[in-house]
Amino acid sequence: MNFINSIRVKTGLLVGLCLLSILSLKAQRKMNTKPTDLKVLVLFNTESGGTYKMAKAMAAGIEKFPGATAVLKQVPRIKALAHEDKQAFAQVPYASIDELPDYDGIAFGSAVHFGNMSADMRYFLDQSVGIWTARKLEGKPATVFMSAGSGAGREAAILSFWSTLAVHGMVIVPTGIMGNQEIDKTLPQGNTAFGTTSLAGANAVTRPSEGELHLAALQGYALAKAAKGYQATKDSAPMAPLTAAKTNSTTGTIAAGSSTIAGAATRSKIEARLKALNITLPDAPAPVGNYKPFRISGKQVFINQIALNAGKVDHPGMVGTEVTEEQAKLATRQTLLNVLAVLKQAAGGNLDHIKQAVQLTGFFYTAAGYTKHAVLMNEASNLLVEILGENGMHTRATVGASSLPMNSAVEIQAIFELE
Repeated sequence: MNFINSIRVKTGLLVGLCLLSILSLKAQRKMNTKPTDLKVLVLFNTESGGTYKMAKAMAAGIEKFPGATAVLKQVPRIKALAHEDKQAFAQVPYASIDELPDYDGIAFGSAVHFGNMSADMRYFLDQSVGIWTARKLEGKPATVFMSAGSGAGREAAILSFWSTLAVHGMVIVPTGIMGNQEIDKTLPQGNTAFGTTSLAGANAVTRPSEGELHLAALQGYALAKAAKGYQATKDSAPMAPLTAAKTNSTTGTIAAGSSTIAGAATRSKIEARLKALNITLPDAPAPVGNYKPFRISGKQVFINQIALNAGKVDHPGMVGTEVTEEQAKLATRQTLLNVLAVLKQAAGGNLDHIKQAVQLTGFFYTAAGYTKHAVLMNEASNLLVEILGENGMHTRATVGASSLPMNSAVEIQAIFELE
């Protein structure tokens, strides 16, 4: 019996030792595994593929940094390229402007167009007003690379990027003279102190050259290093508010006072009114064609919207047959909220910058002989005045239409004046 118990004890010890060994190996493997928690976007626009090759080299350099993952995406095109589906970059997904804050760093790449970035890239960045006003890119590192044709204007083009990135408060990562001693000096290269470029049409040499791709990889690695620093500090507490300086009348010295500096940000009156009314503005609908969501001319803002809600039309169809008048009023309300969401973008994120509403024109999908357009449009007019107060008073027109885009029951054209 004692012999059997001894066997049981020894067997239990062996099983325990085996389990401890397995757990120890798993822990050691976990310690030796470097988590991939650093995500860096390489965002490019290309026509013939040169900038795409640079983007791939940039991504390779990023992933040389421990724990970094490069995400390769291209900006949507204003106009599709001929035979684009046959290009090597055709399968690279398009980016949306709203995803930019999701990354720890961003590399921007474009062809040089007359000393500037491409029209596609410019249009993409022009949609970042909402991100800018929310300060979502502030402190995030960014770098720029380009494909420059003959090379003319390439440094000016990079700086055209820099001005936009600086307005966003991004930390710009230049290239300086990194890698200059490691490239073929007998061949013209696209190295600049601001960012790597490829001299796409120079000297009948295959471009990007090996040197240009090497410089792009070094630039990507430098961006990943900066992104790691950003990641480690992005959740740090903000600096304490500054206080107003007070001067000692006896000694003339300046001491910190207890009141905050004059001119500190105050709460938006319109935002407070929206909150009191329990109204949340939707996300501004993105354009679905070759146009802008708003246009500012002088101090006037011009906006057109339909009853889109999260990508779908609220209460679509003809008023009086497919859509009741109460449903049409709800669609009108949604359309007016879309107008205000776009208006907020146009006003730099602050509706207090609106001096006054000028004109609303309501279009309603109705049958011939329908006469209650004004009743439906009152929903938009009343809501606008409720939100903007006296500044929301406007002139108005209402029109019946035999059809409207996306089968929407209503479309509103609006004109506002900025301060």
